[in-house]
Amino acid sequence: MSLLSDLVEGVVDGALKDILRKSSSTSKRTRRRKRTASSGSATLRQIEKLLRPAKKQTSRKRTTRARSKVRRRGY
Repeated sequence: MSLLSDLVEGVVDGALKDILRKSSSTSKRTRRRKRTASSGSATLRQIEKLLRPAKKQTSRKRTTRARSKVRRRGY
């Protein structure tokens, strides 16, 4: 029994230490720099976007609420 309680105590202590450890002040994450596109390539990308064909509309499945409404009307 004491072996089991020692094991549980060790696990709990380790978890508490992990939670209570200050992570924000000790290690700082480096931020990724956003790549700024040059004005020429950005303009070209916008033109290409305009030339792309429009996406087709997909049919939406009826919801159960819509189906029951139709059933109530008697269609």
